[in-house]
Amino acid sequence: MRSWSLHFLAGLGLLAVLLTCCSAEVNYCHAFSSGSCSECLQAGVDCVYCPDETFNFHRCDLYKNIIAHGCNDRSVIRAKSLQKIEKKDAINVALQQSQVSPQLATMTFLPGESKDLDVEVFAPTKGPLDLYILMDFSNSMKDDLDNLKKMGNQLAEVVKELSDDYTIGFGKFVDKVIEPQTDMRPSKLKQPWPDSDSPFSFQNVIKLTNNVDSFISKLQNQRISGNLDAPEGGFDAILQAAVCEDQIGWRERSTHLLVFSTESAFHYESDGANVLSGILPRNDELCHLDADGKYTEATKQDYPSIPTLIRLLGKHNIIPIFAVTNHSYTFYEKLKEYFPIAEIGLLQEDSSNILEIMRNAFESIRSKMSIRAEDRPKAFGAQFFHPNNTVAEYGSFNFKPGQIGKFKVKLTAQQMIGETLVCKMDPDEKEGTIRVKPTTFNAAVDVKASILCPTCPCEKTGIPKAERCNGNGKLVCGKCQCDDGWQGPFCNCSKASESNKNQCKGPNMKEPCSGRGDCQPCGTCVCYNPDQYEGPYCEYDKTQCQRYGGFLCNDRGSCVMGRCSCSEGWEGAACECAKNNETCLDSNGNICGGRGECVCGRCKCPESKMEMSSTCELQTFEYQQGSCEITRSCVLCQAWNKGEFKDKNCEGCFKVVMVDKLKEAEEVLHHCSFRDEDDDCTYQYTIADSKGMENEDLLVEVLKERDCPPASLLWLLPLILFLLLLLALLLLCCWKYCACCSSCWQSCLALLPCCRRGRMVGFKEDEYIFRQSQLTSNHLDTPMVRTGPPKGTDVVRWKVTDNVHRAPNHPQALLQPNPDEMINFPVSLRLNRLFSENLSRLDSKDAELLRKEAADNLNEVYRQIPQAQKVQDISFRTQKNSGKREDYTILDTVLSAPRRSYPDIVKLTEKNVQSGSFGDLKVVPGYYTVATDREAAGAVEFQEDVELVDVHVPLFAKDDDDDKKQLLVEARDVPLGIAEIAKRYVNITIIKDHATTIFSFLQPKYTYSRKDGMAKIPISREIIEDGRSQVTYNTQDLTAKNKKDYKEMQGDLSYGPGETTKIVYVPLLELSEKDGFLEEKQVKQFIMDLSNPRQGAKLGRYPRTTITITDEPEPSVMMFKKATQNFSRLDPTYSIPVVRSRNEDSPATVKWRTKKDPRFDLSGILKFAPGETEKYITIDSKAHPGLIQQDTFQLELLEPSSNAAIGERKNTIVNIKDGAVPRSPEIAQTQSKGYESPKCASPGGLLLPPGNLKSKATGPKNIRLNWDSLQNNILGYKVKYWIYGDPEKDAQVLDVKTPQAELTNLYPYCDYEMRVCGYNAFGDGLETDVVSCQTLEDVPGEPGRLAFNVISPTVTQVSWAEPAETNGNITAYEVIYTPMDDEMKPVGAAKKVKIDNPKKRMLLIENLQSAQTYQYKVRAQNSVGWGPFRDATINLASQPARPLSIPIIPDVPIVDAEAGDEYDSYLMYSSDVMKSPTSSKAPSVSGDDYMMNGKWDQGFLFPGGSSTRNLSASSSPMSTLSSNYKGAGGSFTTETHTTYMSGPGSPRRHEMIGGGTHTTEVHMRKRSENRGYPEENIRDSIVMGDVTNQFPDLDARLSPGVPDTPSRLVFSALGPTALKVSWQEPHCEKDIQGYSVLYQLLNGGETKRINVTNPAENSVVIHDLLPNHSYLFKVKAQSQEGWGPEREGVITIESAVDPKSPLSPMPGSPFTLSTPSAPGPLVFTALSPDSLQLTWDKPRKPNGDILGYVVTCEQLHGGGDLRTFKVNGDTAETSLTVPNLTENVPYKFKVQARTTQGFGPEREGIITIESQDGGALSQYSNQSVTRREVFQMPTEVTTRTNVTHTMLNDPYFSDGMMMTQLTETGGMVSRQVTREVVQRGVVGGTTVTKRMFYES
Repeated sequence: MRSWSLHFLAGLGLLAVLLTCCSAEVNYCHAFSSGSCSECLQAGVDCVYCPDETFNFHRCDLYKNIIAHGCNDRSVIRAKSLQKIEKKDAINVALQQSQVSPQLATMTFLPGESKDLDVEVFAPTKGPLDLYILMDFSNSMKDDLDNLKKMGNQLAEVVKELSDDYTIGFGKFVDKVIEPQTDMRPSKLKQPWPDSDSPFSFQNVIKLTNNVDSFISKLQNQRISGNLDAPEGGFDAILQAAVCEDQIGWRERSTHLLVFSTESAFHYESDGANVLSGILPRNDELCHLDADGKYTEATKQDYPSIPTLIRLLGKHNIIPIFAVTNHSYTFYEKLKEYFPIAEIGLLQEDSSNILEIMRNAFESIRSKMSIRAEDRPKAFGAQFFHPNNTVAEYGSFNFKPGQIGKFKVKLTAQQMIGETLVCKMDPDEKEGTIRVKPTTFNAAVDVKASILCPTCPCEKTGIPKAERCNGNGKLVCGKCQCDDGWQGPFCNCSKASESNKNQCKGPNMKEPCSGRGDCQPCGTCVCYNPDQYEGPYCEYDKTQCQRYGGFLCNDRGSCVMGRCSCSEGWEGAACECAKNNETCLDSNGNICGGRGECVCGRCKCPESKMEMSSTCELQTFEYQQGSCEITRSCVLCQAWNKGEFKDKNCEGCFKVVMVDKLKEAEEVLHHCSFRDEDDDCTYQYTIADSKGMENEDLLVEVLKERDCPPASLLWLLPLILFLLLLLALLLLCCWKYCACCSSCWQSCLALLPCCRRGRMVGFKEDEYIFRQSQLTSNHLDTPMVRTGPPKGTDVVRWKVTDNVHRAPNHPQALLQPNPDEMINFPVSLRLNRLFSENLSRLDSKDAELLRKEAADNLNEVYRQIPQAQKVQDISFRTQKNSGKREDYTILDTVLSAPRRSYPDIVKLTEKNVQSGSFGDLKVVPGYYTVATDREAAGAVEFQEDVELVDVHVPLFAKDDDDDKKQLLVEARDVPLGIAEIAKRYVNITIIKDHATTIFSFLQPKYTYSRKDGMAKIPISREIIEDGRSQVTYNTQDLTAKNKKDYKEMQGDLSYGPGETTKIVYVPLLELSEKDGFLEEKQVKQFIMDLSNPRQGAKLGRYPRTTITITDEPEPSVMMFKKATQNFSRLDPTYSIPVVRSRNEDSPATVKWRTKKDPRFDLSGILKFAPGETEKYITIDSKAHPGLIQQDTFQLELLEPSSNAAIGERKNTIVNIKDGAVPRSPEIAQTQSKGYESPKCASPGGLLLPPGNLKSKATGPKNIRLNWDSLQNNILGYKVKYWIYGDPEKDAQVLDVKTPQAELTNLYPYCDYEMRVCGYNAFGDGLETDVVSCQTLEDVPGEPGRLAFNVISPTVTQVSWAEPAETNGNITAYEVIYTPMDDEMKPVGAAKKVKIDNPKKRMLLIENLQSAQTYQYKVRAQNSVGWGPFRDATINLASQPARPLSIPIIPDVPIVDAEAGDEYDSYLMYSSDVMKSPTSSKAPSVSGDDYMMNGKWDQGFLFPGGSSTRNLSASSSPMSTLSSNYKGAGGSFTTETHTTYMSGPGSPRRHEMIGGGTHTTEVHMRKRSENRGYPEENIRDSIVMGDVTNQFPDLDARLSPGVPDTPSRLVFSALGPTALKVSWQEPHCEKDIQGYSVLYQLLNGGETKRINVTNPAENSVVIHDLLPNHSYLFKVKAQSQEGWGPEREGVITIESAVDPKSPLSPMPGSPFTLSTPSAPGPLVFTALSPDSLQLTWDKPRKPNGDILGYVVTCEQLHGGGDLRTFKVNGDTAETSLTVPNLTENVPYKFKVQARTTQGFGPEREGIITIESQDGGALSQYSNQSVTRREVFQMPTEVTTRTNVTHTMLNDPYFSDGMMMTQLTETGGMVSRQVTREVVQRGVVGGTTVTKRMFYES
């Protein structure tokens, strides 16, 4: 009883405090109230602890709360930190060196605490300077080195200008001395170029010195070196120059500058980890220079990364200056941005301006200073401030050299890092010495910072057996720590005592803890959901307090203990009453207009005949202008018995008071004066409040005296008539004598005073020009002025037209909009009502009432417009510069209607404005605006004495606006007034700023439950250029309604620098009981829009998102699966299934227990995860032996979770029987068939395969499996899944406990196979059959590399590779190209081209702007949507020498960049680019030959035109060249064998040369040669040629002694841009004197010639070729008799290229040679020991359209039947599965294409499936696959090459597998090429090389 009373009293006390608290705020200290005192102090800087014994509130709280709740101030425990300046020497400006003050400080921080430190810095005007020049010594920089040598003295002078105390040093670099970076031939290693040094990585040549003469002398001795690939190893050099401080000679207190000079891009981390060079370890960031200053570890470790360089240069205070040429400027410009301080200069090609770059860079560096906090522990943050406390972005300051600069640094200790309290972190993460310093300084402020984690002294002096703890515990810091066996707040409950649940019941309660919590010992209730339930007995629901307007506690308080605890300033049962009277103030600041009473924040107005506002202001007179006009008739009637009400006896009029003198204007509401037309008298009266008068609302006082004119004016009438006659006579005379001259006529009129020019109106300016970023809204207030007599009113109508700069034939101008399209018409009106502050608040009552009134009346008027919708988005504002109407309310709204309705809407609006009302809504005549998305019309009013008004002109800002657009505003006419229009037009020009920020929702839709209470909508900001930006958001109703389902939200979001995400919170409202019953069952949705992005921002992918509100779902139903369960006494466990239905996607729980059995009591909880439909109650019979003795017992389900219910089978009976339990008929049948396995048998029964296995793809990466559950003591299930085609042994296994599984992280659009088996204590059961399922498609990845074939400065061909992850079937590509400026910002409209044929992955673009940089972006589309862009930027004119390239092929889409976006068809051909041979209509094919009826037509762009050859047979040699290569995992060697054979066909060859026919015999011979070129380390080679023969006919035509054609060409790739061309000496009767090699791009260009004067040399090496470009080579020999015929060959070096660097190959990427090839090759995949899959590629150049293929298969050595397969179709890759083969028997396959012209050449392949151990093929142990391929054309010349290749760790086969490949080829071509594709991969530590041979 005592514990119950204590508990009750504590609850009442807590209730009282909470109810008296003004606001229920939560602070982080409360979370530690249950912990110790030390944990409280360590929680945060503001947390204090109260140790008072009698303190019953949060012991850990904020200090003010602790004191307010009664804690003794002296006993409060708090912690304090420390800040101390240890050393502070003043700055000595006379000392010319970098200085800081103070020098040393010590600070301790509490978690979450911040401390400031004032710092002074000083940079000398000419301080010490260390200048180190690091120069690229590759051969291309030879002229740069020569110039630098010449400028030695000038360099010294520049350095002296920069500093009086200087040193200067020099270093050089090239690249790693290893392939492919360096030519590894011995001759090239010795001297890569004439007069050059050996290659090297980096060498420190001249240590920093002040001896200029010595520097110049050493510099003169330097020679250039060289390497192969374009990027250089400069990063290695920079790192060594930074970390080798002693070797380089950096001084401690000097400014360190490093000038980096190059013309090439850079290698960076992972370029050295490629398999070609074999360098794997990361850079160790240590110094590795030998005695000669050379870098010794270049070939042993990788290049450094960019972050590494930034960190190390900052650590050593080195500022880089990049002096680079235009060729690589863009790369280093981006690199520069990553450094705190760095400079870049554009180096001329010969480096002649390097000194100027150094001088300018140093001056720029001196003007900047970047402050950093180095060596900062993880738990600290730093921020820098200017002296005026404004934040310094990125620590950047502009301190002038020679002056003391001041700044403030704020260090902040974090409270938590992630989820870890900072005091729980490692010591090195929360303490250390922080160095605060400028980036260029060595000097720094050392701050010894540490986080203080205090402990409480009271924890060491606890009181044991304390009385407050009932003698059962220790009192520590005011709290009881109970002894063992005791529990409770005061240790008054024994753990051994039985729990009495009655203690958890309050008065009149039937269930413990109100059924909402668990009853703990000592009668303490722990609520199930503390966020919803509270109180000593969980009796209070936090959602059940009173509501106001649908909001819980009016959203002005919180629900505490069943009552609303209101926020400060609010009161009432539902916090509906404001304590102040601000909401009762009228527009004059009076409370309720002086008439009413302010009750609960609202005015209670007296009853009145006059309409009053919500603040008791008289609506008729105060808020509606025109009170004098309205009262005029009544005043005339009441005071003078005149006017329109005279006959009605002044019915309905108010009373007036006649006075002799009117009150002053300040004392009344209005002073009225009017002239009566009947008697021409002027009447005056005033209107005032009727305070003090009974039953009257107004006090109208009328002046008794009228102002009437004298009556004796009739004598003027004759005079007036005489003057009129005289005027008529004068006009007649003028007309008579001046009819022939219009100017004379006008002059006469001008003589008349009444006809002189009067008032003029017009625009103030002729033109306005704005940048888009300068505009803060989508309107511009354009001033219009009036001159002349200001008396009277003029109304001017105006209109504005968008995009007047576009010519009539502009593509956008030609596009006519759909007249039936529904568009928004913004409408603006001026209400006859003064504007008040309440109208600016959208949630105010006044604004809400006026919006409703306006909407009702406007909708009624605009109903006349066909298909018009209701108005929306009504808002109110004022309009500045609108004359005497500035204080009137402007109404803005939007009307949706068909576009064709625009003229009707304008007319209807103007009509109602002129009438002064829209229904009952009063408006002021003379003002309106109606707009569309491209034009607008309106009117403005000049009142009397007004000379200037603003026209509110819409600007029609759209994303597709041109970069520079114009609007024309025209003053149309003056329908009311006498003014004439002077300046009629004004032009508004808007220049588009390219977005610096893109705003977007993260996804197009969200779903929230009403129970969430709040929808949290993130708004993402993509930062292009960092800074500040803003965007507007607002919600709109769909099916969900504002204030019924949610609360409308709108406003502006401001993002600061670096901010990327903000969240908008939208309150979701609960349905009232009435709404819950009556609400229709439809989906509740509303939308949120983004609009009006500002400060350089624009809207992105999702400017609108849809929010769906879900009501409480139907509860899950849980019950036992069976009413009765049977088990054996031998079963080790009993598993009783519980199933769940409905609402399976949410978690749910249910309790279970044994029922009605006093001998034992078992219970537990089942927890269903989302998606789970079945769980098992598992009872261990061994742990409960009493169960085994039982015959039967009963289980029941109870207490389901709040979102669940219990079904009909609430109970189940469990029967325990002796012996084995009878099996089901299905199990018995399975056993009879012999399926029972020992491992699957158990006393409880056999585990059969689960039945009804089903799979369903639920997403691109997800598959859901379901199957029937198993009984028999099942412990779980194992799900095996693997990719279709992979061996099952490689499957992944997923262990689940329920009969369903969700497979995740799968590949999109991929076929998977799956099996399932159950398992129990005895092992795995039988598996199901395999089921297959394909995951859904996903958007594709970005396309492969972009390549450019630069045809001319205005024409390029862009191509791309298919995305590596297509994630489906690619259906289209989109190419976007945009002109860019030097800052990489768009300067023109982006052009889009969609390519619907996914096989055409290239586009030819013509008529680009010359010398203009363009950005090209390509993305792919599949059925899901568009993937990400791949982009590249290139300027065609500036890079003619090394663009990326691929050959132009037929059927390439071509677009004209100047033709706009609309094309009839972009699939066309360019006659200027694709030149056809002999004027053929078909475009030529670069690198391909055409064969038509045995005739090969080939066109080359050499001078002299094309040649034609007729060929019937030729020899076809094949040679493979390879180098000896030793990698990390093995050594591979191949030897070359070339065989020439004559086939069984005609032995004659006919060649048409110069009009004559030559016939020759083809002799058969065999030649073997061993030419591996080991000294050249050749990577890839291709041989072209034929047999050297005797040509009788040719000899008859050629002069004796003229050389023959060189018999063979050998192309050897030395790198992605380097090629060796070799040839065999031709037959000649006289001595060869030399050779000539000509080469040129196949698609045109300059022809280059290399003359070889030494006849002993039969090869040349050509550098600087373009990767992926086809070249035509011609080689001929010369004797004294003249030049012989040429040998020709077409070759391409294929290499991957960097899309960001379109001038260079990808560093370290493989490169291969290729030439036009034949169909194939054949690819064999063994599926089993007796079946395989055969795959082949479509022929690149078939003769006609392919109809299908014929495949034949036969045993190679005879035996068996010839099998034929027909395959239909024309796909890029075709496959065929061939069954019923025999192991260890070689088979020959032939594949032949069937085309519209007949059958093409055959591709042969020979394959043997060998099984050396007889094992299953799937094991791949000791397997060998022997494969031979034959390419057979219908001619008879064959070349055979045998290559045996043993591979280690081949990725396609397991260890120990050998593949032997034999290739036979035949051909009918004049030039034969073998293509060797080299694929390499790193597996573990082993390098693997695979070679496949293609041949044509």
